Amino acid sequence: MRRWAIALFMVVTFGAAPRAGFAGCSDYPAPGVNWSGCSKVNRMMAGYDFRGANLENADLSRSDLTGANFINANLRKANFARAQLKGAMLTGALLEKATLDRALLAGADLRDARLEGASLDRANLTEAILTGANVQKAALGRTILIGADLTRADLSGAFLGRADLRRATLTQANMKNATLLFADLRDTDLSGVINLAEAQLNEACGNAMTKLPASMVAPGTWQCAGRE
Repeated sequence: MRRWAIALFMVVTFGAAPRAGFAGCSDYPAPGVNWSGCSKVNRMMAGYDFRGANLENADLSRSDLTGANFINANLRKANFARAQLKGAMLTGALLEKATLDRALLAGADLRDARLEGASLDRANLTEAILTGANVQKAALGRTILIGADLTRADLSGAFLGRADLRRATLTQANMKNATLLFADLRDTDLSGVINLAEAQLNEACGNAMTKLPASMVAPGTWQCAGRE
């Protein structure tokens, strides 16, 4: 009886189960669901399983997706603005040109995710895992990346103006042409970063605990005006 009641609730709330080949916006959350272009604004979907799902161009802004599973999902151009994605699993997810402005992604797993051209302005990625992620030309203005793991991440051409990278792990992270204007690099180990230029450092905020590659020297004056 309990299982029947739960099944009825899911059908009433989200529609029939997804059918191969022609799933739609009324289908309830499930691995492989096709919500391409669908509107799911301000929904309560914490912990749901979207593995391998197609959510391209879908609008999930302001939705609670805490701990949801998006492993290998297609989230290209999806809108997650102000969404709750704390602890979400996004390993291998395609997030090219997705909107994640002001989204909460603290502790999220974004290993090998593709975030080329994505917008993460003011997003919170505290202690998120972005190992091997492709973040080329992404917008990360004022993004919080405190303690995030960006090992081997490709940040080439990314905008990190005023981003908070304190204590982030950046071993073998590619910083070619990344904008670090007023980015907070205090207490951050940059010794293993690749393709970092002196001109980039000259625009950033650091301190005596900021570790630099052996071939580089700290700016005479760090750009830390207004920082605590």
